[in-house]
Amino acid sequence: MKKDNIFIDIITGKIKTDILYQDDLVTAFHDKNPKAPVHVLIVPNKLIPTVNDVTDQDEQMLGRLFTVAAKIAKFNNIHNSGYRLIINCNYHSGQEVYHIHMHLLGGQFLGPLLSII
Repeated sequence: MKKDNIFIDIITGKIKTDILYQDDLVTAFHDKNPKAPVHVLIVPNKLIPTVNDVTDQDEQMLGRLFTVAAKIAKFNNIHNSGYRLIINCNYHSGQEVYHIHMHLLGGQFLGPLLSII
């Protein structure tokens, strides 16, 4: 498994993008290929390739993904109308970057399913 990936490069500033939120645990930024009017990626600053690689020590960091998602949803005024949070795990789910990440999607009716691959 690579130790570098596009998300690490964004987190460390090697790749420049508009960071919506960053602290010592997570970083959030717009998806470069949005599937909804609001499409934000929220990633842990620590490389965790898939959900299968999560440990007990990661609980606080992964909980932060959800609290940051709620803040971003409120900032984008989609917290009342609704939004979707998606985490893919491995190839069959559509995971493309092997660094666990949460998609926050909203700003329109998303229907029962939304393909983000």
